[in-house]
Amino acid sequence: MGDDGWKLAQSYNPVWLVYRHETHVCSLTSHPHEPGQCIFYEECGRNPTLNGTLIEPMVPCLNYSPARHLSGEHYKQLVKVCPMLDRGESNTYACCSIPQLISLQTSLTLSKAVLNRCPSCVDNFAHLHCINTCSPDQSQYINVTKIMNITNDLGVTREGVVAYQSYISTRFAERSFQSCKNVRIPATGGFAISTMCGRYGAKLCTPQRWYDFQGDSSNGLAPMDLDFHLVSDEAAGSLPNGIVPYNGTALKCNEKTPTGGQECSCQDCAESCPVVPGPPEPPSPFKLLGVDGFLLISIILLFLLILAFMFYLAVSCYLSSQRPKHLKKSKGKDLNSNDVTQRPIHPAEVTCTEKNSLAADALLSSIFRNWGKLMATYPLTVLLISAIVVAAFSTGLMHIELTTDPVELWSAPNSRARQEKDFHDTHFGPFFRTNQLILTAPSRKGHIYDSLLFGHQNFSGIVSKDLILELLELQTRIRDIEFFSKDLNRTASLKDVCFAPLNPTNPQITDCAVNSLPQYFQNSIDNINAKVNMTELGVTKEVDWRDHLIYCLNSPLSFKDITDLGLSCMADYGAPVFPFLAVGGYNNEDFTYAEALIMTFSLNNFPRTDPRFKVALQWETEFLKIVQEYQKDPKMNFTFAYMAERSLEDEINRTTAEDIPIFMISYAVIFVYIAVALGEYSSCKRLLVDSKFLVGLGGILVVGCSVLASMGFYSWVGIPSSLVILQVVPFLVLAVGADNIFIFVLEYQRDVRRPGEEREEQIGRVLGNVAPSMLLCSLSESVCFFLGALSTMPAVKSFALYAALAVLMDFVLQMTSFVALLSLDARRQDRNRCELLCCVTVSKERPNKPNEGILLPFMRKFYAPVLLHHVTRVIVMLLFIFMFCASLFLMFNVTVGLDQELAMPQGSYMLTYFEYLYKYFEVGVPVYFVTKKGFDFTTVVGMNAVCSSVGCDQFSLTQKIQYATDYPELSYIGISSNSWVDDYIDWLNPGSKCCRLYAFGPNQGKFCPATFLKCPFKCMKTPSDGVLRPNVEQFNKFLPDFLGNRPDLQCPKGDCLFQQGLGAYDTAVVRDESGEIIASRFMAYHTPLTNSQEFTAALLRARELADDITQGMRKIPGTAEDFEVFPYTVTNVFYEQYLTIVQEGLFNISLCLLPTFVVCCLLLGLDLISGLLNLITIVMIVVDTVGVMTLWGIDYNAVALINLVTAVGISVEFVSHMTRSFAMSTKPTHVERAKEATANMGSAVFAGVAMTNLPGILVLAFAKAQLIQMFFFRLNLVITLLGMAHGLVFLPVLLSYFGPGLNKAVILQQQKAKAKELQMTDHMRHVYDNISFEGSETKPEQNGTSPPSQTPANHQGEKEDNTERVDSF
Repeated sequence: MGDDGWKLAQSYNPVWLVYRHETHVCSLTSHPHEPGQCIFYEECGRNPTLNGTLIEPMVPCLNYSPARHLSGEHYKQLVKVCPMLDRGESNTYACCSIPQLISLQTSLTLSKAVLNRCPSCVDNFAHLHCINTCSPDQSQYINVTKIMNITNDLGVTREGVVAYQSYISTRFAERSFQSCKNVRIPATGGFAISTMCGRYGAKLCTPQRWYDFQGDSSNGLAPMDLDFHLVSDEAAGSLPNGIVPYNGTALKCNEKTPTGGQECSCQDCAESCPVVPGPPEPPSPFKLLGVDGFLLISIILLFLLILAFMFYLAVSCYLSSQRPKHLKKSKGKDLNSNDVTQRPIHPAEVTCTEKNSLAADALLSSIFRNWGKLMATYPLTVLLISAIVVAAFSTGLMHIELTTDPVELWSAPNSRARQEKDFHDTHFGPFFRTNQLILTAPSRKGHIYDSLLFGHQNFSGIVSKDLILELLELQTRIRDIEFFSKDLNRTASLKDVCFAPLNPTNPQITDCAVNSLPQYFQNSIDNINAKVNMTELGVTKEVDWRDHLIYCLNSPLSFKDITDLGLSCMADYGAPVFPFLAVGGYNNEDFTYAEALIMTFSLNNFPRTDPRFKVALQWETEFLKIVQEYQKDPKMNFTFAYMAERSLEDEINRTTAEDIPIFMISYAVIFVYIAVALGEYSSCKRLLVDSKFLVGLGGILVVGCSVLASMGFYSWVGIPSSLVILQVVPFLVLAVGADNIFIFVLEYQRDVRRPGEEREEQIGRVLGNVAPSMLLCSLSESVCFFLGALSTMPAVKSFALYAALAVLMDFVLQMTSFVALLSLDARRQDRNRCELLCCVTVSKERPNKPNEGILLPFMRKFYAPVLLHHVTRVIVMLLFIFMFCASLFLMFNVTVGLDQELAMPQGSYMLTYFEYLYKYFEVGVPVYFVTKKGFDFTTVVGMNAVCSSVGCDQFSLTQKIQYATDYPELSYIGISSNSWVDDYIDWLNPGSKCCRLYAFGPNQGKFCPATFLKCPFKCMKTPSDGVLRPNVEQFNKFLPDFLGNRPDLQCPKGDCLFQQGLGAYDTAVVRDESGEIIASRFMAYHTPLTNSQEFTAALLRARELADDITQGMRKIPGTAEDFEVFPYTVTNVFYEQYLTIVQEGLFNISLCLLPTFVVCCLLLGLDLISGLLNLITIVMIVVDTVGVMTLWGIDYNAVALINLVTAVGISVEFVSHMTRSFAMSTKPTHVERAKEATANMGSAVFAGVAMTNLPGILVLAFAKAQLIQMFFFRLNLVITLLGMAHGLVFLPVLLSYFGPGLNKAVILQQQKAKAKELQMTDHMRHVYDNISFEGSETKPEQNGTSPPSQTPANHQGEKEDNTERVDSF
């Protein structure tokens, strides 16, 4: 609890009384009301009608006599207490004695403790009571209404005044009230007037209600009943004869006092405030010509792209029409005017780029051909070595660290929020752990309570006695939790882990901070059941728990209510419970009509390495058990939501474990598909021979081994893993790996072994054909992910590293283990052995012809011709241009953030808690403005740059925070900050009894607590100008005493309490060994924040405010250049990423796109056009993906960014194979080359990527976790469908228009090969004419080939078939 709050509690116990203000009341005396006459004088004794007051209720004696002339000590005492009555020692008269002045000073001292931030307010407040007590014209303003015989301590009985009327002009009353109504309490951020106006609080307080409270004897300060009459000028004529309302001069809050007091500060006086511009408005939506700017740009871009495309078509048609007719009919001309002819290519025509492209392809094909032959020759050895390597890497899994802490997962150690959190936790300790229930009773009806003290009050259905008792019973069950702790090796309970602000070293159960409504009754059933008859204004009624509760909800800092119950409002652990922590869902501070009750158990947040951290977790587990058991109780009358600090992490881990079977089913579906799809089914008899079940299983194992190897390696290195990696990386590697497996296996199945060619040679040759394309994709993806590791987000960085190595390992294992597996499977197939029953053979031989399956013929005969029809191509281009522009517009409207509800599974109790939290809580999270080392608080200018009371800078630290609260909808600051500097200055004020010194004894000259009465010396003297500031020596001397001084009735400014976010100054000020302040904090409250966008905006605004404060404080002489003020909220580490995630995403995706362009260009021999078209298509996939995210309600955040990086990798699979196949094709026209690439490579891509991903993704729709449904089902489905659409629909059309020209080097090589082949054919024919039939028959049989009569034809056909196949890549 803050210290000003304590001052407030001790000074005034708010009283809510309904007063009767009669215009005319009979006087008890017959004396006339005349100037210069007193109506009472001297003290008669104690008021016998009052008990339990805060000060002795001494009442004056009825004494109608002339005012006394004051001199000597009497005069000095008057000047000290009531300087406004001073007329000089020779001319000062008054109606009060020295004892009266002393009593008045005591009473005013307590009031000044609340109001002394504003000197003019203090002066006006004292002014009124000085007039009533001491004015020489007292009889003109006072009308005695009740007297009693009072016997003093000496046994003398006299008539004492116990009630009177005081007449004041409305002008004086209004100006006095206006000077005080905005005086604040720094510790709470509230108004001092709220505790001095009874039930009305600050909002409904008026001058009359303010004075009514001051005159009520039940407030603990007024010694008698004072009935204040505020009289306007018009009503003055109807007053009793001689009565003249006092109409003295009241000071405005921005005026100096006659004694030299300074103007009140801006925080306490609106008239003192400079003109301060509000926070900048949020940036308005981007507009052009009065419409959405992004929409207009997208429309303009759409028309430009369509116009450019139509212009290209028109130019192509025009150029085509200008060609000679014989060239138009040439087979080598296409509609795109590409100059492709069938004439022989001269070597001089081949460009350097074309030579490089051919050389690169030839080199890679040669390397992989030889490599494949080697792997296929020694399959068992290769598998053994591969297993050893994978096992060696995987042993690192013994050291795996799985990061589940959200802070470690999403906040980089060197990020600003993380560094600020570490600084705060190091100096002030981590924010405590919260365990909370929010309870409602929607079916219960409310009632209206006619209170003796407070009038008619609305009570909601949940604020009822039986429900409060039921809540107390539940609270007691939770508080009494006990369990055996292995870490402590004994029985543990709440006191071992609870947050105990008043007794942190050795807490008992009652010291634990538990905030709830029963705490207003100190958790006592007897206090809740207490009743008493009470008489007020002649009316006697019963008062009960409702009267006490009404009072405490509006005055939570009070030690005693105003009812005859006499109960305290403080919690049993000694601190107040502010109403927004006990009730929720109320309007306009109508607390008793709240819709919800709130109960909070606060635990210490120990470091994870501390054994007590596990004890706290264990206590929270028991807490959840009791709450969940209670929820199932049929006798329970509440509908409620609950959470423990561990709940978020528990629910995430729980749903992850529950969704593991879903992932297993997903992988099983993928495996079954791969095993079935890879088989070549030529006949039913060979079904078990031609199936590829083991090959498919081997492919899955290769993927799994690559993931295990990657995880094992990084575990060795010490880079932790996460659940995101376990869920995403296998899918990614499976997509990449399955595509390569399908391309390799389908190419092998479509190939026919050449005459004289061994099986191993055939596998090597096939691998040489397809491996360059596999390398292109795998290398692009691996480099892409390695570059993605440059991200600052730990989750994205670790994912990128794990994915990069997994993709690389997958390629390596495919080039080794999978080639070996395929070799073993081919050997089995050649021997006609069944797959699962290896000892069983079938008689039907394998046909020696290509197996094209079903998909390839369909793509060649139907799909490609329809897609690449001249009309279809135009439609496709226009459609995808529109999709791109529309998605570009949608991309700029994607929602950035991740609401924490999405991390919870459907049906989680945390979802209900979040719903209740946003609905019923009336304040947001606390925000601390933390100062670092480098600022001198001990100097006058240093204090003035921080404080907000009189004499402080208008743009001080706390004042700037106050300005921000004037615009809560923009600044997101709802309650202004407390200020230990302000409270320290008030604590030093000699007008209070807080800081005093021992006058004698061993402690002479040292600090004397306010509870010790015999300490006459004050720490500081009263300043002439009312602006108190200690010097450096005094500041350092008394600060430790202030920080350790516990507040009490005599000194409400002491500091020792902490209340749910309102920081104790003993922990809010950190000093080093030399006494220098190296850290301090000032706590404010955010407005209620309900989603990630509001949390992010609040963080941004708080940082802007803190930066402005920093710049101002750096201008103070002596401030270090690196001094800094920063805002700290416990949620900052989670939401900081959204300030930069857009830039982070652009950076990461750009880094991923770079290798897709560079690697494609390099591996295709610096083919810039192919690389550019590749890049364009992948960019379109990413943009369209973000556009669909907007339409489907998928927010952009770190999880989405990981999936978008994955999208780049998967897009490479859809795009790069097709691009390379087109680039290496030798068909005469762009359209024919696009058809060939679509048929040959598109079928493999469709079967290997799209159909592999889709079944597994669809299974994820049944996952319980919303996060998986949103970002793994929806987003991966979008990525796969868009990748398939762009790779198999858009890209072939794009290549048919803008693809690279025919590679003349490839045509020249084919021409040379064909010439050589013809020459060999002529030579072989000559040989066959000169040898015998027997010889020619024997040789083929020895070589195991076809008869020689078929060799030339078959060889020719095989060569041509192979040439076409090579071209397809």
